[in-house]
Amino acid sequence: MGSVYTINRGVSKPIVFKGLKAQYIAYLAIGLVLLLILFAILYICGVGLMLVLPLILGLGAGLFFMVFRLSHRFGEHGLKKYWARRSVPRTLKFRNRGLFIRLKGGARW
Repeated sequence: MGSVYTINRGVSKPIVFKGLKAQYIAYLAIGLVLLLILFAILYICGVGLMLVLPLILGLGAGLFFMVFRLSHRFGEHGLKKYWARRSVPRTLKFRNRGLFIRLKGGARW
């Protein structure tokens, strides 16, 4: 009989599978599909199997390492928050005070 894995721990909790949280499961799946496509392309192009196999295995190990590291470092929503925080400017510079006057309801421009 096959192994049984628990995937969902509750109604309002995120999906957790073997330590991977939420969207990292999808990142790992997409990475594995891309590695499979890369293997097929290299094999069809005639690159030697002794070169292709270690390359794909190394990239696969790197993929697993990076996805698990990101999952444990950032958690469920932390990576999206990290990307969002990087896109916010450090400072805002205004050359005149017209914007603030319009916000206050003062003079119309």
